[in-house]
Amino acid sequence: MSGDGDIVDLFVVGGGVNGAGIARDAAGRGLSVILCEKDDLAEGTSSRSGKLVHGGLRYLEYYEFRLVREALIEREVLLESAPHIIWPMRFVLPHSPDDRPAWLVRIGLFLYDHLGGRKRLPPTRTLNLRTAPEGAPIKDAFRRGFEYSDCWVDDARLVVINALDAAERGAKVFTRTTCTAARRDKGLWSVEMRDGRTGVRTAVRARALLNAAGPWVNDVVNRVAGQNSKRNVRLVKGSHIVVPKFWEGRQAYLVQNNDKRVIFINPYQNDLALIGTTDIPYEGRPEDVAAEESEIDYLIKVVNRYFKRGLTRGDVVYSFSGVRPLYDDNADNPSAVTRDYIFELDAPTGQAPLLSVFGGKITTFRKLAEHALDRIQPFFPKMGKAWTSGAHLPGGDIANADFEQFLGDLGRDYPWMPASLLKHYGRLYGTRTRSLVGNAGSLDQLGRRFGKDFFEREASYLFEHEWVSTAADILDRRTKHGLHLSAVERGAFEDWCANRLAKAG
Repeated sequence: MSGDGDIVDLFVVGGGVNGAGIARDAAGRGLSVILCEKDDLAEGTSSRSGKLVHGGLRYLEYYEFRLVREALIEREVLLESAPHIIWPMRFVLPHSPDDRPAWLVRIGLFLYDHLGGRKRLPPTRTLNLRTAPEGAPIKDAFRRGFEYSDCWVDDARLVVINALDAAERGAKVFTRTTCTAARRDKGLWSVEMRDGRTGVRTAVRARALLNAAGPWVNDVVNRVAGQNSKRNVRLVKGSHIVVPKFWEGRQAYLVQNNDKRVIFINPYQNDLALIGTTDIPYEGRPEDVAAEESEIDYLIKVVNRYFKRGLTRGDVVYSFSGVRPLYDDNADNPSAVTRDYIFELDAPTGQAPLLSVFGGKITTFRKLAEHALDRIQPFFPKMGKAWTSGAHLPGGDIANADFEQFLGDLGRDYPWMPASLLKHYGRLYGTRTRSLVGNAGSLDQLGRRFGKDFFEREASYLFEHEWVSTAADILDRRTKHGLHLSAVERGAFEDWCANRLAKAG
């Protein structure tokens, strides 16, 4: 199904994981699609997550069985679709008798192992923390633990490769472009976009408007579309800290706090650890969110309750905070607010539909996209069927989803490439590594070196293929090079970007 002139089938507002996933699914079903994002792809919530594809073990306490089951099933689907940016991780849960009883933890882990039809990931096991190597960094007061499986994800790249797939299937993706107004007119949506870099305004018409603006979902409904919604999102702030890794091994840890919160302590970027998250009601502008000192102190205190190697404020090399747009189900405790998603369809007879998305989480984005398109299917009777459950994301077409075998093949193709650079390219770009490297036959041919594993060839590739318009788009989202550059190196790269943009425009 193609658009007629300047009429598109679907106009999607929001370039986070839900908007990009919906655009991809819709384009693959034959709809003409525009995806409009006011900032960079994944610049909001979708790059500030805990970076996990997981069922949500603690949601079982709130009887969210449907959500957990869907998320556990999706964990396997996503692992197959993008094994370069999603991979298994084992989580060690030291048991604290002062918090949840062991029997309750065991029941939760049993359900976690069996609710979603686990196939590829190993099951839960019980650990003697006094003798198991995973218990070495844990204080002696904690004698018993459990180890279970979930998956890690590069959250920002997940968004980008969904947008890439959408574009390759015909969608038009506009970043740094604000949807400023949308009004119904003669059975269509008349939509105005404004390019934040040039100020140029563009008008398009669409048969349906899909609002996946995350924390800004009500703003789009009320201010942009001039409608009223009966639904609301509750903004909950989650903050993380990054510190040098302080244990041996590839395992992550999940610890319980005496306020019933759980905190993840995950290996990050080889020699770092990512710790989070907090759950605090938030009422400010989503753009202004930042980790408060009280949150940083809270996370350090929880870690120090369990680990022999005590952290201090000086260990924190970086912190970030994101606003999660949770559907407001009137729960008193922010941790108990549902992570499920709902839709609101506004479709007066004879008028163009508006579908708004409330809530959701990274793990369920693909299923959310399917459900969203199910809701608008009556308006597009010729729309194709659901297809994404068996399709690879760009770079993810790795034989048998075996990343280690794939990495070995890359090593044979590029024997001149250091192992750390090879892994960096493989993890971020998967099978598209070959497109990035091109005909280069040495490190010198990758161009200027900005940092240890950061060469000009990669930066140019991102400018050419992934909607980059600032240095931060590369350093902080599409890659994590920013964590490894000195202030001088970052400044030099920012100068390079400014010169490139000046020449281009």
